Amino acid sequence: MSTTGTVAPPTVPASRRVGRIAGVGLATASGVAVSVQSRINGELGVRLADGIAAALVSFGLGLLVLLVLVPATPVGRRGLRELYAALGVGRLRPWQCLGGVCGAFLVAAQGLTVGALGVAVFTVAVVAGQSASSLAVDRAGVGPSGRQRVTTARLAGAVLTVLAVLLSVGDRLGDPGALALAALPLLAGVGIAWQQAVNGRVRDASGSALTATLVNFSVGTVALLVTFAVDVAIRGQPAGAFPGEPRLYLGGLIGIVFIAVAAALVRFTGVLLFGLATIAGQVIGAVLLDLFLPTAASHPGPATLAGAALTVVAVLITALGLPSRR
Repeated sequence: MSTTGTVAPPTVPASRRVGRIAGVGLATASGVAVSVQSRINGELGVRLADGIAAALVSFGLGLLVLLVLVPATPVGRRGLRELYAALGVGRLRPWQCLGGVCGAFLVAAQGLTVGALGVAVFTVAVVAGQSASSLAVDRAGVGPSGRQRVTTARLAGAVLTVLAVLLSVGDRLGDPGALALAALPLLAGVGIAWQQAVNGRVRDASGSALTATLVNFSVGTVALLVTFAVDVAIRGQPAGAFPGEPRLYLGGLIGIVFIAVAAALVRFTGVLLFGLATIAGQVIGAVLLDLFLPTAASHPGPATLAGAALTVVAVLITALGLPSRR
């Protein structure tokens, strides 16, 4: 005990800090993949003339892959047994298996809005919802890492991230039509944090990120099937046609990788840090796509590059500030 009566600040084990840094790197890479997925599903939605149909194709193909992969692997089969046991004894609640509903809504928002907004404006709307929601989810202890206080570093990282993405797409935010359409990805961003938290719970209960991903895609596909049935009943069959390019059907595979990485890493990083790292990856990916594969909605420029750099700074501030010191 200190003779001055002060309490020494807690230290972070080196292995935990290395694991956190590695987790941030993988989360950032998965965020880049999400920006590619947004472009793919957005274009698929335009070709089919129905964003919900595009989301159903993306989720459905991902589910088919998982239905083959999970039972075929020992870790997958063991994960399914552990999941069933956890639900039986109440260690995992049924509502904690519903993260796929939020994932389905995000993919539907991609198909409905990316074609009109572009990847960058879509990203800012998702970021605004995800950053605030991540703070609330971590504070409530929904994720497997438990309750985490809203410290100065965490709050600063979240605020800087929103400001950075606003800077990167500021020239588009004056368009009232774009702002109205951005409401869908904004709501999807709010749901992402909760999705990552509960999928982390499913991963811990089953001991398998693949099993957690299968649960996510199963629930999401059911939600999209119901939504699509209502959509067809109201508006009729989609007016578009299935495109011939194989790349437009890769969205589901990218989603599998992202959900599996999120389920595996969120217990180490927390929901907020994982979310901010994926946001950094999404912004970087959006910038690269807009620069090298531009579309009619792409508007890359110095402000976009500055915003991407500031987003990475925000993630570093949050990463280096966790856990907080007294």
